[in-house]
This record gives sequence, structure tokens and C-alpha cells, in this order.
Amino acid sequence: MFNKPSQLRKSVLFFALLTAGLSQAQAQQEQVKGATQNESGEFLSGVSIKAVHGATGKSFATSSSDKGLFSFSNLPEGGPYQFIFSYVGFQPDTLAGYNVQAGKPLALSVKLLPLSTALEEVVIGYGRIARKDVTSSITTVKAEDMNVGVLSSPAQMLQGKVPGLTISTNNSNPNARPSVSLRGASTLRSGEAMEPYYVIDGVPGASLTLVAPDDIESIDVLRDASATAIYGSKAANGVIIVTTKRGKAGQSSISYNGYLALDNVAKRYQMMNGEQYRNFIDQNGFSMEPTDDLGADTDWQKEVERRGISTNHNVSLIGGTEKTQYSASLNTLQNNGVIKGTDMGRQIGRGFVQTKALEDKLTASFNVNTSITKQNDVLALGDGLSVYDAMYYYLPVSPIRQEDGSWFEKTDRSQYVNPVSLIEENTNFSKTKVIQAHAKVGYEILPSLTYNIDLSLQNRQYNNAQYYTSLSMAARNQNGKSIRASVEDERKVMEMNLSYDKTFFGRHKVSALTGYSWEENNNNDGFQLTTSDYYDDGLSYYNPGMANVVDLLGFGNYYLSTLRMISVYGRLNYAYDSKYLFQATVRRDGSSAFGANNRWATFPSVSAAWRLSEEAFVRDLGLFDDLKLRAGYGVSGNSLGFDVFTSRQVYGATSSFYTDAFGNDLRTLAALRNSNPDLRWERTGMLNLGIDFALLNNRLSGTVEFYDKNTTDLIYDYAVSTTKYLYGSLTANVGEINNKGVELTLNVVPVKSEHFEWTSGIVASHNKNVVTRITNQEFSTGYVDLADLGGAGQSNAFQQRLMEGAPIGQFYTWEWAGYNENGVSTFFVRDAQTGQRTGETTITPVNKDRTVTGSAQPKFTLGWNNNLRYKNFALTAMFQGVFGHQVMNATRARHSNVVGNAGQKNLLASVVDTERATDINAHYLSDRYLESGDYLRLANLSLSYNFRNLGKQFKNVRLYATMNNVFVLTNYKGIDPEIDLGGLTPGVDNRQTYPRTRTVMFGLNFNL
Repeated sequence: MFNKPSQLRKSVLFFALLTAGLSQAQAQQEQVKGATQNESGEFLSGVSIKAVHGATGKSFATSSSDKGLFSFSNLPEGGPYQFIFSYVGFQPDTLAGYNVQAGKPLALSVKLLPLSTALEEVVIGYGRIARKDVTSSITTVKAEDMNVGVLSSPAQMLQGKVPGLTISTNNSNPNARPSVSLRGASTLRSGEAMEPYYVIDGVPGASLTLVAPDDIESIDVLRDASATAIYGSKAANGVIIVTTKRGKAGQSSISYNGYLALDNVAKRYQMMNGEQYRNFIDQNGFSMEPTDDLGADTDWQKEVERRGISTNHNVSLIGGTEKTQYSASLNTLQNNGVIKGTDMGRQIGRGFVQTKALEDKLTASFNVNTSITKQNDVLALGDGLSVYDAMYYYLPVSPIRQEDGSWFEKTDRSQYVNPVSLIEENTNFSKTKVIQAHAKVGYEILPSLTYNIDLSLQNRQYNNAQYYTSLSMAARNQNGKSIRASVEDERKVMEMNLSYDKTFFGRHKVSALTGYSWEENNNNDGFQLTTSDYYDDGLSYYNPGMANVVDLLGFGNYYLSTLRMISVYGRLNYAYDSKYLFQATVRRDGSSAFGANNRWATFPSVSAAWRLSEEAFVRDLGLFDDLKLRAGYGVSGNSLGFDVFTSRQVYGATSSFYTDAFGNDLRTLAALRNSNPDLRWERTGMLNLGIDFALLNNRLSGTVEFYDKNTTDLIYDYAVSTTKYLYGSLTANVGEINNKGVELTLNVVPVKSEHFEWTSGIVASHNKNVVTRITNQEFSTGYVDLADLGGAGQSNAFQQRLMEGAPIGQFYTWEWAGYNENGVSTFFVRDAQTGQRTGETTITPVNKDRTVTGSAQPKFTLGWNNNLRYKNFALTAMFQGVFGHQVMNATRARHSNVVGNAGQKNLLASVVDTERATDINAHYLSDRYLESGDYLRLANLSLSYNFRNLGKQFKNVRLYATMNNVFVLTNYKGIDPEIDLGGLTPGVDNRQTYPRTRTVMFGLNFNL
């Protein structure tokens, strides 16, 4: 903000105040003196002040003292001068139009306004810290900068926003969850064991279903171990801390946000239509069964698809006084997928109140959060029992129904099911209820010492109901089949800590934390009932008592697991003069999930930072508004995804029965898991080096990070001899994984004027993932074959291999060598001993002929965010890209099987140009179907208009329109190149892909 002398803070000659304690000689030399304050009038030390000579462009720099005073004594006379003030956590300010004259010293005074809380402070776990004092790698994303769309998980709001955070959603299924990984995979286990740990409003492990996107104020992503180690055994994959909107003193508002979204399939596979299929069969010497071709021309993709219509409404009340603050919200979302029979509806209610008592020394808060989620889904099983597979392979020459109204089916054909009947004759409904109560009390024992206690309880109830009618091909000849399941999970957490925060002598800032944590999880408490042979389908799954058959093997794998964890932790932060910063943390965790000999582990970390911009030799350069070097090392663990039985000997019922002497059929019991009393924690040690910078009056700022992340004691199931153990595998610590990477964050303001502003941000990252060890003296294996994708003639033809020296997702396939004289695909032969090519080719490749052919691990990920504002209009555009990896397009291979499918199943229309009618191996998975997964997507484009000056009733009204998945640039031949990159088999596209959609949203937001 530029201030003219006649309009704003004019020069005031108050030398008596500013020159107290200085000699007369010094006073004569000083040309400009002044004071820097905050909005409350408190003096600010360490404020950077730059004097810029308007005629020559030369600049001179200084900073305010610990009393908030500054001066210039070496400025060339003349002007006009601009005096630019910048300070971390505060808005920059400029005093302009001043002339320096001999004998006429200037006196300046400025009050800096704070930035928003999300920028001024960072949530670091069990507390907050000023951003300028951060020593670790932490990224904060504010609500206004998050992605907008029909989101199934709040994690999708961060896609393309945080360096090193890879979020992949390989489809637009409203019931699917995205895979989330931070700084590379660091475990051999899947599910939540590979994902970051979530903390919501201070509650560790809280469910993301309890938070609506509209209720989120900010999200802090703790990326390195020096930041995450305070969460110990749960933080190896990073920590994502969600902060919701809360009431503030003097605030009172009612807010509404709602949208209508329309989804359409963005891209379809071009399968043969009826005429193309008939011509292909006739021209290439194939034949169809007469009962298949009934003169139809059915587009099965369109028959199972629809336009998806989704709605969202969020109403919130926020307000408060100096003593009491409150907030409440209600959200309802209905997301109807583009595949008929897929939808998700969710209602979320949140209530929060906080108040002070005992002369404001006691602060107490309480909140209740609840959600109800209802989901319908279609079958996506193997053996052709998948809508997402059948919609492509079913013959276009066949009708949906016979003339008598019954479904057109070919019951004698393997893996061949009418996709419309799969939707209509099968029901898969689930309902999940989650409720959480959280209470927190803080008491200020001394002005700098506070005692806090947190209590939280979360209860989750999951109910699933499935019914396959008497006409269902998924339960043939069973006269109807019903599956009902009910499961309950419960989490109890108690946290107690003492926090200390004090500044000594104006320069030494000390904050300390010590605490105790207790947690108990009672999970998987449930049962399942599977019945069949009904008299009628009318009751569906509502009355299993009407069934004639109870499946004795269909009770589900539900058993109560009570897991407890006890922890003690501590953290120390020290800052000297805002220049030299230090942080140390330690946490000791004990868990009942691990072996009796290794229940406890310690996770320490240390980090430091040097704010070079506070040093005179950097200030004198007149280049940097902020410059900070950071270094840290820490150790964290991974206890996620375990139950209490992981390390214990477990016996249970098998699928076998025997008949006793009295003719009774009794179920056999056997060992289901071996005991491992030495099972211990996976441990991740991470070195992080970073530099933060800002220059050009904070118009250009960013961060560069380097990390080296090494995980040891990886837990995996290894085959063991049953002569020594009761069961054939043992869960043990053996492996090791390393991730190294570089990350860049760059924020720039290319244009900034009164009516137009353009801000742009880039996040880019590179990660190298290597499995360094999967064997030791006791458990020895050269490799682990993964990703058996099936296909005719390809039993046990694995497509990936887990092996030392290679990344997770290493493709290990046959190599395509072209065609032989008979027009059949051939493959290179490799020597069984050396693994080298022999120079021969074969049409019947075997396991020894496989070799390294590519990797599913991206080399480079990119997010590019742009915000443009012109008067009341705002335009945002977010580009997202992933580069340098391969995808196995098994779907294309399956539908290119010209010999195997011709006359039996449909084919891609492109096989006329790409395949030979004589090729019996056209569908064989090899590097032929290994494609580049590179893409650049305009993921989000949003235009909004803010109405202002609408009177006292409306604080603001905003209309917006958003398009998701605007376009994608890629050479990938499948539906979409964004394939799931999580788990142990990333980068595989195998016939179960829900179509990617293009979404258009229209929304309204207002505050009263």
C-alpha cells in the first residue's frame, strides 16, 4: 500500500522520543529515524526496511532494533524515496514520496497489520508456532486456495498444492477413495499403512468423513520427520492436520454454500459397433454363434452410463465474544455417479463451543461431530462379473433383453455376463455412521505455563447389505442370495500435556511441551450372515429368515481386536533474536500390536534454522525480504494398519469339515497365524535440508527442499517351513526402503495493481524410490512376484517384481519381438542363468523370459496454480501433471485378443489397424502394453464474481462456475493416464476402471 505524505502517516518531528539516549553527534548524522509497531502499538523488532531512491533506483536496507527503532544515515540527498517495510507474519507496507534534505531529518512511524492466522502461525502438533520460527518442512494450504469440486475425500483438496504429496484418483466413482502418499512409499503393507496420519482439530486418527470441505479453515502438511516425530509411531508417512472454522471474538455470521454439479464421461473406449463387428468377423474368417447376432447394435457403455447429477449444501453459524466462541454447521452431499447404480449421499453435522472462566485462566471447549454415509455400488468382481469389464466385452450385435423380456445371457460362455443385468439384478448397499465427541480443558497455571487435557471418543458403525436375485449371474442356480454384515469400531483417546512459552530479555524465546497419551481401539467387532435359496425376490435382503440355506463359510472375517497404545512425548523450541532457531522432540510409544519383546520404541528428532535475512551482511545486500536455512533429522514409526493379533499365535476355523463318530459334521480348527514375539516397529529416519526465501518486496518467494528418507525393519509375510512353524507364513521385520527427493515451491505475483492482480504458484517434486533389502539371514528371498493380472494362456504371468535395487512398482515382463512368418506375436528368449537374451524368439514365453521393462514410480510431479482477479471477478486455474513413469494397460491388451475374442466377445475398433487376425498372442501382456503414463491436466478452472455493497443484510455474495478435468495432454491409449499409484502394485490398469468424468459446477456462497 502506497501512502502519500499529505494523506497518510506524515513526517512528524518527534526527535525527543526517538533520540533518547543518543549523543548529539549521532543525531546530526541520522537523516531518517522511525519506529515500527503492530496494530496494538507494540514495537516490533527485526522489521526489514528498504529505502529506494526513485531517481536512481538504488536501495539501502536496515532493520528495526529490539526496541522497534531504526535509522538511515547514508542516503543520497534528493528523492523521491520509498520506504518499504516487511516482516514475517505481517502485511508489507510502503511510505512513499519523501525527499531527503541536509539539516532536515525525517521521522517516520508505521503500524504493520498482521496477515491471516493461517499464514502467521503453523500447526505443528499439540500447538502452534509462528511461521518465522519454523525449523521443519511444513506446508499450509488455506481454504481459499484448496481445490473445488465434487470431492469424496478432503485429501483431494490438496492435489497439486503440496510438494511431494501424490494424490491419485484413477476414476470418478463416488464411492472410491484416492490413494495418498507423501515423499514416496516406505512400507510393504497397503491401505492406511501407506498413507499419512490425519489429525482433525487436535484429535489424532479422526475420520475424514466427519469433515465437509466447506468447514475447513486450513490444512497443514508435516512433511519431514523433524516435524512428524512428535506423533511417533504413526507418522512415518507424514501427518496431515486439518483445522476447521471456529468462531472468533466480535464475529457473528451465517454462511451458506451450495452447488449443482453435472458429470459426463470424458472419454470412452472405442469398441466395435454392430456393423464393424460383423464386418471384422466376415472379412477375417471368424464366425459367431447364430444365437448371438440378433440384428442389434447395442452400445453397452451408453446403456450402463448416465449423466451424473450432484448437489451440495452447507450452512454454518459462527460467532463469539471475548469469552465465548461457537460454531455449528450442517452439510448434505448427494453424489450420483455416471454409472447407473453408483451413488453416495452424506450428511455431516458439527457443533463447537468454547468459553473462558476463572478470570480467563480456564479455557474449556466441547464439540460433537457426526456423519451418515449411504452408498450404492455395482459389482466389480473377477471372472467377468464386473460392470466395468462387461460394458466393453459384451457383443454389440446382441440385444439387452430377449423378445419375452428376459435378459439376453449366454450362460454357457465363460466370463460373459450382460452388464445391464449385473446392475439390475444385484444390490450392494452400505451405510456408515460415525460420531465423535471431543472435550478440551486448558488451565493457565502461570502466565507462561498451561496445562491441557483432551478427551475424545469416536464410534463407527458400518452396515452392508447385498442381494443377488434369482436371475443374477453372480449367484447362478441359488434362487437368490443375501449377505448382511454389521461391524463396529471404537476409538478412545486421552491426551494430557504441559506447555510453556516465554520470551526472556526480548531476544530469547523458549517454548516447551511435555505430555502423555493413552489410546484404545476396539475394532472389527461384527458379524456376517450369508443365506440363499429364497421363495421370492420381493423381500430382497430384509428377511434372511426366509432363506432355506445358511452358508457355514459365509460368516465373514470379523473378530474384535482391542489395541492399546501409551505414549509420552516432549518438544523444546528456542529462538534467539529471531535469527537462530532450534527444535528438539522425542516420543516414546508402547503398543500391544507388537511382539512381547519389542513393545516399546523411541522416536527422536532435532532441527535448526538460521534466518540469514536478519544478519546485517544479508540485509545490506538489499535483495532478500526473507532468507532462512533449515536442517533437520528425525525418526518416526509406522504402526498403522495393525491389529492386536499381528504378532500372536492365532487359531481359528478353517473351510474344512469332518464327520464325527455320531455322524455330525464338525468344523476343523487350525493355526491361522504364527507367533513372533520379536516383531518390532518399522522405523523411518529422514534427513531434511531446506531454504526459504522471499524477495522483490515479497513478490517472489519459495522453498527448496532436499530429503533422504530411509525405512528399516519393514514388515512383510515370509514363507516358512511348517516343520518349524504351525502356519506356512510368518510376519517378520526384514526389508529396507530408501526415498531421496528434491522439492520446489515457488510463489510469484507477476501483476499487482489496484484493479488487477495475478498470483501464481508452482509445486514440483522428484522422488527416487529403491527397495534396498528384502532378505536377511533367517528370511531369504531373491524377489517377490506381484501383479498377476490373468488372461488366457497367462496363468501366473506376473507383471511386477519386488526386488532389491529396484523401486516398488518395478515392471518385470516379457519383451515383445514383433511377428513371426505366421503373423503371431513373438517374444525374446532369455537365458535362465544369466538373464541375458539368447538371440532367439518364441511364441510361448515362460517365466525365465521376463526382465526389467519399466517403473510405475513417477520421476517428476507438478502442480501449477494461478489466481487472477479483476475488480469483482476472480479466475483460478490449477494444472497438475505426473511424468517419467509407465502404466501397464492390461485393459487394452484384454480387448485386443483378436483370435480369442472374435465371435465370443467384443474388440477395440482399433484392432483393425493394430492387430493381425492370425495373432493368437495379441493379448499377451508384455512391454508392448507398457505405456508412458505422462500427463498434464487442467484439473480445475473456476470463475467467480463477488457482489459488494449489497446493504447491511449481506456481508458478501459470490457466484461461481467451476469445471474439473477440463482437458488432459497425454499419449496414454487408455481412458485416463491417472492410475492408482498407491499400494504394492501401482501403475496397473486392469479392466476395473470406472470412467473418468468432466464436471461442470454452478455454485452460490453468501454470508449474513
